[in-house]
Order: sequence, then structure tokens, then C-alpha cells
Amino acid sequence: MDSLTKINLDNYKPLRDVVFENLRTAILEGNLKAGQRLMEVQLAEQLGVSRTPIREAIRKLELEGLVVMLPRKGAYVADMSFKDLIDVLEIRASLEGLAAYLAAERRSDEEIVALEKVAKEFETCVREADIEGVLKKDIDFHEKIFMMANNKKLYQLITSLWEQVHRFRVTYVSNYDASLSLVEEHNRILQAIKTGDGELAKKYATEHIELAEQFFMENTANS
Repeated sequence: MDSLTKINLDNYKPLRDVVFENLRTAILEGNLKAGQRLMEVQLAEQLGVSRTPIREAIRKLELEGLVVMLPRKGAYVADMSFKDLIDVLEIRASLEGLAAYLAAERRSDEEIVALEKVAKEFETCVREADIEGVLKKDIDFHEKIFMMANNKKLYQLITSLWEQVHRFRVTYVSNYDASLSLVEEHNRILQAIKTGDGELAKKYATEHIELAEQFFMENTANS
């Protein structure tokens, strides 16, 4: 846990939110590793806060599936199994299909322009083998669709699931052939949403996640 740094207490956000975001980022980026115990005293000392916001953050992380509480042992960073990954992707396929359907029904011209811009930026990052950029633009592309769907609860459900599989997504987009396929898949979803074809957008968005599931089944199960 030496990689954690003290929090800026002048941050405009509530302290509990800042602590939560810092710990979540540390988990998603691998600074707090799967199976690692989360000691409240150590975390509080490293972040320069009291134990109360640490405790609140750990509870929230547990609800998101990033932390597990073991009886008489404490809190640990969740270690997602291959079965867990496939379970999450199966749920995501349905939810993201719904989001794409709603986005096609509720899109605005301004939102389409913004989505087209991100799709082009994503392709540029893929061509340049900019993995960090690919990850960021992939998130941006999907988030714009989720926002277009204009359903707050759906957005919260999907983003929570995204966070749970972040570590696996890095492996996926780092594969150049997979990234090239993602460009084509994104463009299909984009065109369906742009033309207002909800059913086709749903079909392509669902297939998009199913192809990711297929990739992991071929490359992760026996690794």
C-alpha cells in the first residue's frame, strides 16, 4: 500500500467521496492488488485521514463488488474468478443492448456528433497502439451511449459492472487484433444509433459484449 498518497483536503468534494474514489482507482489500476487485505489504520495513515471515511469507503466498495468482507478476517480486495467475469459479461450484454436501443430512440444531433468524434479518436488510438488512449476512448464511447439512453438507474448498473472487469479490459484492448475489431463494432453501433434503428443498435451492442466474452473464453480460461 506504499503507492497511495495523501489526499488533498482542500478538494471541493466531500471527504468520504474523495477517499472512496482514491481507493477505487487504486484497486482498478492494480495498486491495491486482488487478495490484499485493507487495513483501516494503515490506509488512514497513508491517505492522511481518519478511519471513519476509510470504513465508509470500504463498505461502498463492497457493494460494488470490488471488496469482500471475510468473517473474523476483515476486508480484502476482491479477486474475480473466470466464472465471475463471464457472469458479469452476460449481464452487460443485456444491459448494454438496452442502453443502445434507448440511445437510438432518444438521441439528439449534438450527441451523435459527439459520439462520432469519440469513435474516430478511438480508431486513431488503436492505429497508434496507444493502449491508455484506447482504454479511455472506449470508456468515453460507451458512456456517451449510456448518457444518451437517459436512464440514470441503467447507467449506474452498467458502470458498476464495468469497474468490476476493468483489469480484464486492459488485457482485451492490448490485443491489437481485438482492438481493430472493436473499431468496426463501435462503428456498427454508432450507425444504428445514428439512423434511429433501436433494434439493430441493440443487436450490435449485445454482440459487441458477446464477442468480448468469446475472447476471454478463448484466452483466459486456460491461462
